[in-house]
Amino acid sequence: MNQLAPSYLLPETLIGTAAVVTVALLGLHRALSRAALPARDRGRAFWSASALLVAWFFAALVLTWSGFYQGVSSRVPTVPLGLLIPIAAGIVLFRRWPLLRRIIEAVPQSWIVGVQAYRVEGLIFLILYAGGWLPGEFALPAGLGDVTVGLLAPVVGIAYMSASRGRSGWLRAWNLLGIADLVVAVTTGFLTSPSPLQLLALDRPNELISSWPLALVPVFLVPLSVLLHLASLEKLRQTDRERRDLKPLTWQLTRQA
Repeated sequence: MNQLAPSYLLPETLIGTAAVVTVALLGLHRALSRAALPARDRGRAFWSASALLVAWFFAALVLTWSGFYQGVSSRVPTVPLGLLIPIAAGIVLFRRWPLLRRIIEAVPQSWIVGVQAYRVEGLIFLILYAGGWLPGEFALPAGLGDVTVGLLAPVVGIAYMSASRGRSGWLRAWNLLGIADLVVAVTTGFLTSPSPLQLLALDRPNELISSWPLALVPVFLVPLSVLLHLASLEKLRQTDRERRDLKPLTWQLTRQA
């Protein structure tokens, strides 16, 4: 761990990230157990998705611990690799792997949204800022944005599940807010971290965000959040399309009755 990091950062980051993986797997297992799929398909879907998530987590863990993502003022940053490659791989898998599409179809929208309550862990950025460990140019927008999105996640999930009026609009707005928050956090993290392209926080470089263990946030939790937002928006698009297709049929049945 970076010698400038506070002692509480290692257990907080590792426990928090491991908890996200555990909750995601438990939620996935519960959702698939209730899905209208043959038992064999449910088991194959759960273990396939679990293997991918756990392998990704350990790969991020090892690369972060080895210092692969450590920012250096004379070197192009490597964090974007850990951020963009998983997102691109997730999109490709969704388009090419039918099993993954079936998993997303089987998992309730409320769970895809609600699980992102883990974004309140962004509070750690504000704590580190208060202690003088992170620059405000990064910590304030990233921390406040993550906490806001995380607190709204269960609210939006429950509202969508209750079929309240305008629920699709609120869900879409929350997803766009969550993505915008991640874009701001990644951008400010990139501009404040040591690299030849650093433009902000020159008097206090953002060394922690690319160091062990905090680099797990941009190379694991951020791409995971992006993929969950994309899955939610895709599921919403399909649901809205199905509703539009059903409207003419419902109108005809009502007229005949």
